Amino acid sequence: MSENKTPISEYGKYGLINHITKKFRSVNKTTVTGIGDDAAVIDSGKNLTLLSTDLFLEGIHFNLIYTPMKHLGYKAVIRAISDIYAMNGTPTQVFVSLGISSRFSVEQIEELYEGINMACNKYKVDLAGGDTSSSVTGLTISVTATGYAEKGSIIKRDGARPNDLICVTGDFGAAFMGLQLLERERRLFEKEKVIQPDLSGYEYVIGRQLKPEFPSPVLSELKSLNIRPSSMIDVSEGLASDLIQICRQSDTGCRIFYSKIPVDYETSKLAEEFNIDPITPALNGGEDYELLFTLPLENIDKIENLKTVRVIGHMTSSGTGNYIVGDDGSEVEISAQGWKGG
Repeated sequence: MSENKTPISEYGKYGLINHITKKFRSVNKTTVTGIGDDAAVIDSGKNLTLLSTDLFLEGIHFNLIYTPMKHLGYKAVIRAISDIYAMNGTPTQVFVSLGISSRFSVEQIEELYEGINMACNKYKVDLAGGDTSSSVTGLTISVTATGYAEKGSIIKRDGARPNDLICVTGDFGAAFMGLQLLERERRLFEKEKVIQPDLSGYEYVIGRQLKPEFPSPVLSELKSLNIRPSSMIDVSEGLASDLIQICRQSDTGCRIFYSKIPVDYETSKLAEEFNIDPITPALNGGEDYELLFTLPLENIDKIENLKTVRVIGHMTSSGTGNYIVGDDGSEVEISAQGWKGG
């Protein structure tokens, strides 16, 4: 083993994955797509099988001081199935494994599974298995999602081309600002023992953090309009980070426009309280669980009919860089400031 010790933060999440898996090669013909996209794609005969897995660690991904167990279970399912949707697939099953410390009661785990059940019912997926183990580090949740897609219908991250439109669903930064609000109230509670925080007026951003939804109906709307994205990804790490992933894998650059990035009123209002430009959490906050996709330019008239989708920019040629364009025409390079390890 090398004596040199490189901090994980030097790579970031995607860089670390690329680094540690670069020597791996698929040897089975049934492995259509392996590491590097939202979900693995397996040729199972008539259709393609999609698989994705996500890990939730207490103290890293959630804080139980302000996260209800029911909401946590719901969110864990959303995070897992979003990867299946992002490949233009249909999620069908989830498998949930838990590491549980002795400080948790049966009733708390029941609440967790009540949230899992709610998400499964809403998105029509089955809880098909899992595992449990004791833990000395709190609560660990691992969720594996499976699904399917017809052959020829998979949408990956590497299909974007210069001049393609960059499209998004929903709005951005709300989950991050909801987290900032909850953390602020937690610190006040610990310092001043404020029992009942005043969170009125910020129900939307808190909901986006604690109990997110995924815009799955948009995929059906695109199909009904005969619109096929050239690339797609779910926005979980941050709009900037996930857009850069599409650019990197498609070998393109991009230009997005400051005034086109959708930000909710509550997000903007709360960002002002924290003295933050609302575009900063919109680009880098993460956990938005929206869709980011690209479309050939000829779809511009069709996409304008979808109220749930906004065009925020366009792809550019390889080597032209990734930039956000201000209202005055100035360009600032986009950097991925999301997950750095921890």
